[in-house]
Amino acid sequence: MRAPTGGGLPLEPEGEWVQGLGPIADAHVHLFPPGVFEAIWRWFDRYAWNIRYRLHAEQVLEFLRARGVRRMVGLCYSHKPGLAPVLNRFMAELGAAHPELLPLGTVLPGEPDAEAIVREALGPLRLRGLKIHCHVQRIAPDDPRLDPVYALAAAAGRPVVIHAGREPSFAAYGVDVRALCGADQIDRLLRRHPKLELVVPHLGVDEYPEYAALLDRHERLWLDTTMAIAGYFPGMAPPPELFPGRARRLLYGTDFPNIPYAWDRELRQIALAKLSAEERRALLWDNALALFDR
Repeated sequence: MRAPTGGGLPLEPEGEWVQGLGPIADAHVHLFPPGVFEAIWRWFDRYAWNIRYRLHAEQVLEFLRARGVRRMVGLCYSHKPGLAPVLNRFMAELGAAHPELLPLGTVLPGEPDAEAIVREALGPLRLRGLKIHCHVQRIAPDDPRLDPVYALAAAAGRPVVIHAGREPSFAAYGVDVRALCGADQIDRLLRRHPKLELVVPHLGVDEYPEYAALLDRHERLWLDTTMAIAGYFPGMAPPPELFPGRARRLLYGTDFPNIPYAWDRELRQIALAKLSAEERRALLWDNALALFDR
């Protein structure tokens, strides 16, 4: 799949939806060292969409902070052996310099010393969890190579954010992500690791009914809204029974800065949604802090 540039939708004015929403935590913000960011942007230019915000890590945090976002969950992912420790130390340093940032680490499952990398991330580096990207890392969410990662995260009481949905799917990943990923695999891994706090981004698009059922079955499963409520992917809007109906198990996230549209498009949908004040606060603030700020 290659997403249409701009999604066929106009870019809304930025910032107008922040007012009156209460405190906001963005649970899905990408942060990388400059060279890694630039390599990712080149990949998106060639295979995916046109990224609107070409901001480096310090600029990302400044941009969101200036627009009223009070906490940012920082995510990174490793695509080759040996990169994860570099990314993890970068995230730890960034988190130490910016108290509004809740930084997560990463590991490439199956790489040499993977368990030691995870222990360093969740121990001395004091990172708030881990990010796994099944598409980039070419691994199914229930692959046995991930079991030590899940076990260490659960033992440390730290969540794992895993891009395990089937979309957006790009041939350039070099693997059939729709065969690799699915709600069934998430069910299997949570049965194996019932104490693991797991976050699946993008509301699990495009398996909404399956993920709604998983929320009922697994009390430690969470979904984030990233791109799924932005109206960017035609024909893939979540049903009302999932969003906003499951607000107490959802996290607001954006994928910033690697998005092709105005950064606050999700906030517009949340502002228009039929949410109680309690549900809105849970979605925008409480749920993220309960998972990552502890």
